[in-house]
Amino acid sequence: MVKKEFPKVHFYDQDIVDLYNQTWNWIKNSWKHGTNKNGFGAKYFNYPKSDKINQFEACFSTFFLVYCNKHFPVTPLLDNFYAKQEASGAIYGEYSEENGKPITSKKNPSGVHPPLFSWAEFNIYHKIGSKKRIKEIIPKLDLYYHWLEKRFKKENGLYSVPLFATIMENAPRNEMEYPVDFNAQQALNALYMSLLYDILNDKEKSYRYKRYYFSLKTRINSMMWHSEDHIYYDLDKKGKHVRTKTIASFWPLLAKVPNEERAEKLIIHLTNPKEFGLDNPFPSLAANNKHFDRTGYGFRGSVFPPFTYIVIKGLEEYGRFDLARECAIRHLYYVLDSVHPTDNTPGTLWEAYCPIKEGKAKWPKKDNFPRELFLPYAALSTIALIIENVIGLSISLPRKTVDWIIPTLEIMGIEDLSLKRNLITILSNKSSRGWEIKLESEKLYYFTVNIIGQKKKTLPIPSGKCSILIDKI
Repeated sequence: MVKKEFPKVHFYDQDIVDLYNQTWNWIKNSWKHGTNKNGFGAKYFNYPKSDKINQFEACFSTFFLVYCNKHFPVTPLLDNFYAKQEASGAIYGEYSEENGKPITSKKNPSGVHPPLFSWAEFNIYHKIGSKKRIKEIIPKLDLYYHWLEKRFKKENGLYSVPLFATIMENAPRNEMEYPVDFNAQQALNALYMSLLYDILNDKEKSYRYKRYYFSLKTRINSMMWHSEDHIYYDLDKKGKHVRTKTIASFWPLLAKVPNEERAEKLIIHLTNPKEFGLDNPFPSLAANNKHFDRTGYGFRGSVFPPFTYIVIKGLEEYGRFDLARECAIRHLYYVLDSVHPTDNTPGTLWEAYCPIKEGKAKWPKKDNFPRELFLPYAALSTIALIIENVIGLSISLPRKTVDWIIPTLEIMGIEDLSLKRNLITILSNKSSRGWEIKLESEKLYYFTVNIIGQKKKTLPIPSGKCSILIDKI
């Protein structure tokens, strides 16, 4: 079983709790040590069978590792990349574990990856609370942002990168010149750079990045939104829409690009069972596309946990916590089907899942796909989604706040959730007095109960044990 360093979850379905616990045990086997030759950190998380570090995987890994930072340090994952930054500001997407040199290819000669560092660092700050770290790393992030701008921004104000830079290597996006996902990711980068400078109280640079954000947001809205299809598309070389609906179209939700009206129309695609609203949400390609493959075939239908995660976080940005939770649970049951298969084969986690039925995705022409126990992706589902969307908790150490957002009251909760030097427990149960939330804490913090559509209340929680009767607040 897991040690006390890990928060312990409670949920009515013990299979989901066991999956969460087992993932932490699997994570213990995914740690490597840097060498003098590669220049990586003394201890860092990576897929054991990999011979390189990958920026996209490292950024996403931070979103579940932050929940046990004392036991598994999260920052070395990103520091490995910052240490390799060149004078131009360039940070490559992959580096060799043998010699620490950047890895590029003909399909991605600049080695660029989705720019997610600032988003990841903002999340780390709110889970760990180190302002000192922001001061140390933001000059590197600033250089990196401007390298991306100088290298990939074109005269029309949009960014152009090859398909391989979007990670979606075999998606049917061959006509794409200006990818909607990369442009939304750079807008996200600017937005969180502004927020990081706000933390440092640097109003001038915060305002500068807000300008970058709104400028790119305006271009995405004016050039990439299709008014008839109600979705964001890639653009071709002539600036015309490439009308292929992929999971890339929903990165703008996470970057808060659409207004409320457009967001509502965009979300309809996510609930449409003929497009992205399959039982296992969300396929990498719309189910009604002629290239959609029922077995997944890489990015022609497979369900990849990081993309499911970003869509769910995007739904949260527009207050759709109910839909976000529903989709998280549906996805987790498909993950569970792979951990407990009915054909007597050993159960495990996978890099990607089949969009139509239970089990792993397929891609016959790709060696070693999907990767077994590929935790940089899989643990997003089995840890981050369970804490944040199934249990429904959002924490901020600097603010000393815990928000509990749930559509309905259920028997569930968490024990030993770290809030700086404060371990807290939150458990809901039904007693003779009605629904009751039992809380335990070493220090004061602020707790918000948000039962969607019913009641929302923020209360100061003192040290020691206490309880709240929902009917009384």
